[in-house]
Amino acid sequence: MPLVLDDEVKRLIDTALSERTPMIVASVDAEGRPRLTFRGSLQTFSDDQVGFWARNREGGTMTNIASNPHVAMVMRNPDTRVILQLSGRARVAQGADRDRVYANAPEVEQRADAEKKGAGVIVDLDRVEGLLGFDADGKPRFVRLQRD
Repeated sequence: MPLVLDDEVKRLIDTALSERTPMIVASVDAEGRPRLTFRGSLQTFSDDQVGFWARNREGGTMTNIASNPHVAMVMRNPDTRVILQLSGRARVAQGADRDRVYANAPEVEQRADAEKKGAGVIVDLDRVEGLLGFDADGKPRFVRLQRD
């Protein structure tokens, strides 16, 4: 299937923090070492993009993105048996896009950077896959989207 996030997947991403299943973002540093960080501000930005607010614009994730834009994200909700994996290319948001990433972040994340000193990040998704739980007959509901 082409990579277009439907309403169900968007809702799962946008409510991850309130469902107590924040996304984990993986980036890779210049020496090839992986770095994992929880991101409570991860949100859908468009039909094929997600965004997040990085409170420390000079932190490890931001440094990694500057040298290698490839990132991966994962979330798991054990209550609903949902597992989502996303991967794509990250970039620092500018201007109105930066403002929109901040505005769409949960209030708790905005309060943690009330002076808006951080950076907005937009990820152009290349792949989304996972398990969306089970249907009424107990059959797994999978999602697999890939950029053409």
